[in-house]
Amino acid sequence: MPIVVAEPLETLAVESLPRKTWTRAELKLLESTGVFDGQHYELIEGELINKMGKSRPHVVGVRRAARALEAVFGEEYVEREAPVDVAPGDNPRNEPELDVFVLRRPFSAYTSNPQPGDVIVAMEASGTTLLHDRTTKARLYARAGIPEYWVLDLAGRRLLVFREPGETGYGVQLSFSEFESVCPLERPTHLVPVASLLPPSASAL
Repeated sequence: MPIVVAEPLETLAVESLPRKTWTRAELKLLESTGVFDGQHYELIEGELINKMGKSRPHVVGVRRAARALEAVFGEEYVEREAPVDVAPGDNPRNEPELDVFVLRRPFSAYTSNPQPGDVIVAMEASGTTLLHDRTTKARLYARAGIPEYWVLDLAGRRLLVFREPGETGYGVQLSFSEFESVCPLERPTHLVPVASLLPPSASAL
């Protein structure tokens, strides 16, 4: 009789297992019940992503990036740590909360979440979430048509810039070190030093 060897569990494709995906309406309902007990989630491709406690470098990076962009676009046009409806109406399975983004109108003009056409620059400050931010979120923002997406790599001390959005992702991906500067597409004459976005290095303290 032939011996049947069971496939080890670790080789099974997790992607093949059935899973529950969520909508924005369901997320709001869950939040209203208090079931999250103070934990905060964002909705990405139907999955609930835990917004983990922010490290000090992340907090400092977000504040410095917001200030640097305010110097270019104006304080009233820069929002931080707020949601954007990246796919309003037809796809209720996404509601990311961007670390920093630049709007086309003053933020006080919006009575509901901004939509993709309202966003000039989207930015995430990335520590442990770097892979997620430069892949899953980059595809999401590209599909939404956001013209420019920045990922502030806190550990690598660099800025990743994504441009030319399309259905499968961004066509252009650039990397700037902390010793370089970048010009936003909407402000081509304004140089933003990458060092002005990053927390001070340990050697500078």
